[in-house]
Amino acid sequence: MENTKDLTEHTSRAERKRRDSFGMFDGYDSCSEDTSSSSSSDESEEEVAPLPSSLPIIKNNGQVYTYPDGKSGMATCEMCGMVGVRDAFYSKTKRFCSVSCSRSYSSNSKKASILARLQVAGKPPTKKAKVLQKQPLVAKLAAYAQYQATLQNQAKTKAAAVPVEGFSWGNYINSNSFTAAPVTCFKHAPMGTCWGDISEGVRVEVLNTDCSLPTKVFWIAGIVKLAGYNALLRYEGFENDSSLDFWCNVCGSDIHPVGWCATSGKPLVPPRSIQHKYTNWKAFLVKRLTGAKTLPPDFSQKVSESMQYPFKTSMRVEVVDKTHLCRTRVAVVECVIGGRLRLVYEESEDKTDDFWCHMYSPLIHHIGWSRSIGHRFKRSDITKKQEGHFDAPPHLFMKVKEVDTAGEWFKEGMKLEAIDPLNLSAICVATIRKVLADGFLMIGIDGSEAADGSDWFCYHATSPSIFPVGFCEINMIELTPPRGYAKLPFKWFDYLRETDSIAAPVKLFNKEVPNHGFHVGMKLEAVDLMEPRLVCVATVTRIIHRLLRIHFDGWEDEYDQWVDCESPDLYPVGWCQLTGYQLQPPAPQSSRDSQSSSSKQKKKAKSQQYKGHKKMTSLQLKEELLDGEEYSFLQGASDQESNGSASYYIKQEP
Repeated sequence: MENTKDLTEHTSRAERKRRDSFGMFDGYDSCSEDTSSSSSSDESEEEVAPLPSSLPIIKNNGQVYTYPDGKSGMATCEMCGMVGVRDAFYSKTKRFCSVSCSRSYSSNSKKASILARLQVAGKPPTKKAKVLQKQPLVAKLAAYAQYQATLQNQAKTKAAAVPVEGFSWGNYINSNSFTAAPVTCFKHAPMGTCWGDISEGVRVEVLNTDCSLPTKVFWIAGIVKLAGYNALLRYEGFENDSSLDFWCNVCGSDIHPVGWCATSGKPLVPPRSIQHKYTNWKAFLVKRLTGAKTLPPDFSQKVSESMQYPFKTSMRVEVVDKTHLCRTRVAVVECVIGGRLRLVYEESEDKTDDFWCHMYSPLIHHIGWSRSIGHRFKRSDITKKQEGHFDAPPHLFMKVKEVDTAGEWFKEGMKLEAIDPLNLSAICVATIRKVLADGFLMIGIDGSEAADGSDWFCYHATSPSIFPVGFCEINMIELTPPRGYAKLPFKWFDYLRETDSIAAPVKLFNKEVPNHGFHVGMKLEAVDLMEPRLVCVATVTRIIHRLLRIHFDGWEDEYDQWVDCESPDLYPVGWCQLTGYQLQPPAPQSSRDSQSSSSKQKKKAKSQQYKGHKKMTSLQLKEELLDGEEYSFLQGASDQESNGSASYYIKQEP
């Protein structure tokens, strides 16, 4: 350690700048004032002089601003028409007064706003719908939740009820030469921990579709390509002829290990197209199958066992309140599909006020969890458990790592960087607002917090969704500064000094990087966490240590979401087919064209805030959910794709 300090004293200013970008954490003693966030704008930094007291004072959304020019400094919201200070307006483009107005405008451009949906349904806009455009964000969240419940009551469907029309993973992958993430990347998914040596070249017995016999017959096929659970199969005897290749879910009921037909008394018949090629098919098979691999004999049993889920209907849990993230509510398990739970809030009489999440989600807990750690909780008006409802046993829930809070620990007011749960495409400047028991923290996004703290959200200290100050800069990620913060480019050093704050120590954050196996470009099925009942076709577009940037195919980058590599909301290709869940296909061409024409300016501006989360599929509209330790810190130019354990904050070349 002493040698390291001696070397540090002789480093160049550039090297010291790299070191200091995280040296600020433990007191900010040696921080270079040249250090800036990666969220810096293209404009050069200018000294901001104090404004004279004679300037006009303007109130906007409860905040007070002054601006030297009453004309050029003003802006008019293109959605609600409100006039206010330009710097206080949303995003770099300053077209809207709030995130909600931007959402409404964006959805209008796609014929997907509340008003548009009401009009499409043949109903005139109600007074409530019109008021939504003028109300504050929190009020809009609550009102929209009620509206969403009404929609669901009118057309209540379960996620697995509607098949995906016109979309085939096989055709999608073949036509674009895509690669899918292997099943082993998803430990929470069926067979994720016991996939074994299933790979290209494995032989299986499948139904022979190239046959004119009146009964079902089978033949042997080899795996040509794997894409998640799906395998491209080719019948034995076709050699290099791919004319009859077909896709099949390896975990499905129509695929068996070699030898299954013999033990089950099923006939093996070669496809009609190649029957003429050999006279002795038995000898052919013996030669081809000698030394070949096949599925384990108990493969189907393992698949069945891995699809048994401990959560049952009528179990009671505590889950985040989707309209007030700062608190939890009691909800009841309505159904379980592939480990995903449809939870209905206990006070919902018509069972339409629901929330979807995986059984391993950090958003659900056992009854009594909130009281045990000091988390806010909405008491139910229901004084007695309804008949048949029972509390889910605590051991069913995902356990968090134990942490030692006795020594140096997080404190209220400390600054950090965090993924915004209401805008998962953004990593924002954030503050610890409250320290709870057992290592849980209440986090608020700087510049956009509600006065009553209703938009604070709970992360555990080991959560992969919170990062030390400077994480974005080190890893070349755009950091979203506080809303209304005018001193750009944003610099953590200046911001901490201006707010008289300190950064949370680096050593308190989770630095573990698992050997996850993901690579940029891999395809998968991912939950749209802004509408968590939807599972969509998606792509991994960036990898920063254990952090994945998930892109929803067919949609603009502004809808991307940052997700942890071990998130239970990511699934292998073919998961929806296997479990019976509905898959949302990529956006149709018409929707993409509409997006492109209506948001070129927004895309160019690379807005730092959420511009509305709505997508239109061929089947349905995706609705908004309104509901003392030292480290080395190096900068690099490319994404981190290291899968081994390493310092979480060391920037390495792939």
